[in-house]
Amino acid sequence: MSDRIQTLSDITCENARNRVFGTAFRYGKKRFSYRALDGLSGRFAAGLIAETGIAKGDRVAIMTGNCPEYIISFFGLLKAGACAVPINNFLVADEVKYILSDSLAKAVVVSSKYYDVVEKAVSRMENKPVLIVIGRGVKEKGDIDYKSVFKKETVKNRDVSPDDAAVIIYTSGTTGFPKGAVLTHFNLVSNIRACLKVLNVRKRDRFIVVLPLFHSFTITVCILTPLVAGASFILIESVRPFHRVIKAIIFGRITGFVGIPQIFHLLSEKRVPWFIRKILGIRFCISGSAPLSEEVLKNFEKNTGLPLMEGYGLSEASPVVSVNPLYGKRKVGSVGLPLENVKIKIVDDDERELPAGKEGEIIVKGPNVMKGYLNLEQETANTIRGGWLFTGDIGKVDEDGYLYIIDRKKDMILSHGLNIYPREIEQVLYRHDAVRDAAVVGVPDKHRGEKAVAFVTLKDGYQAKPGDLTDFCKGKLASYKIPHLVRIEKELPRTPTGKILKKDIRTLMDK
Repeated sequence: MSDRIQTLSDITCENARNRVFGTAFRYGKKRFSYRALDGLSGRFAAGLIAETGIAKGDRVAIMTGNCPEYIISFFGLLKAGACAVPINNFLVADEVKYILSDSLAKAVVVSSKYYDVVEKAVSRMENKPVLIVIGRGVKEKGDIDYKSVFKKETVKNRDVSPDDAAVIIYTSGTTGFPKGAVLTHFNLVSNIRACLKVLNVRKRDRFIVVLPLFHSFTITVCILTPLVAGASFILIESVRPFHRVIKAIIFGRITGFVGIPQIFHLLSEKRVPWFIRKILGIRFCISGSAPLSEEVLKNFEKNTGLPLMEGYGLSEASPVVSVNPLYGKRKVGSVGLPLENVKIKIVDDDERELPAGKEGEIIVKGPNVMKGYLNLEQETANTIRGGWLFTGDIGKVDEDGYLYIIDRKKDMILSHGLNIYPREIEQVLYRHDAVRDAAVVGVPDKHRGEKAVAFVTLKDGYQAKPGDLTDFCKGKLASYKIPHLVRIEKELPRTPTGKILKKDIRTLMDK
């Protein structure tokens, strides 16, 4: 990575000089060189400034699917000195309105598929952002057609500081309103540099992007990391149909595959012919965004012969904190070692550091830690103390410094005064041949305080009764940890990136 890259807006300029006709990314049959990406994003920036009057530091939201316009717009608004606000395209109008209002977005780049949601949100706002619409004729007064934004001339990057905000990632809002994690150019560039080192990314590497572009994991690991390295990626519109992803991996000669546990779960159940394994050029597979069960990891590696590295991160940390090393010892069940310049400590409720093997809250310190939560000084002060980011995750570190995630602090179940961590129970349930998904939550109980209830889905062609699963846990868990009740469901509620929504699962108890 060139030392000249200090801000995200430097990325395309630097590679346009060094790589010129090298491929930045592909989408279907379309190929975008670094020179083309730099030119298109520069022209978009020029038009954005001319058409909307966007000033340095203004926020511009993006709500589209996985498409080239997203990538071009993202780099274009950075060149204009603006701050990107990616919006989860699964949100409804009220949720979109909250983010646009909270971020004071001056404009929204929106595709036709999500136009109605955004237009409905904007119609309820006093200070209405300008809508830049992709893929449909402009009908509403004040909207701007995406294609008309591009100017013949390109813009010279506005001067921005590494400490200026580059991206605001809104948390999923599992409790209360979502919070906007403000990530600076310095936060993200430092995280990219560390990812490049641990993955040893080379110019000839080709990533595949199947995860939604609004997610921090996708932005940093799947988009920015390969582009900073002068490598390339293939952008896939959707993970479905899955055979299209497999085809792209094979014919696109993918070397880096980044996904979520759901995807690796699917691949772990598919038979991969020996000759396909032989021609695959994949160097590494990375699972992030949600916990990966040990059974899925083992089955995936056995079935494909490919190493699967689990990592850990959160939006507030840009987002990568740790990953199992590509070269060196990988520990099953661990999320690896902290990235370069990132420190991890395990502390108790009094913020005292705990020794190796003891469980406590994970706190993180490093150049990747966010500037703070937008408009939330007290929340920021509660979360970042003494330069340490208090993650709310429970974990432990072994003698070799490898991190293990136990559970979310708020998900801990207190039964008869004893701590029960749902993930420990879930890992046991995943070892049952019939179990596809498992989620354990605590529900109020007048005798215990709380009791553990497990919600599971079964694999196709398998059968199991609740009692079978309860019996399976015996001897593998302490008696007080065995689920009081097992519920078998057809599906479990999830976020767009595959995380099981614990807050929504509790509502299943009422059905």
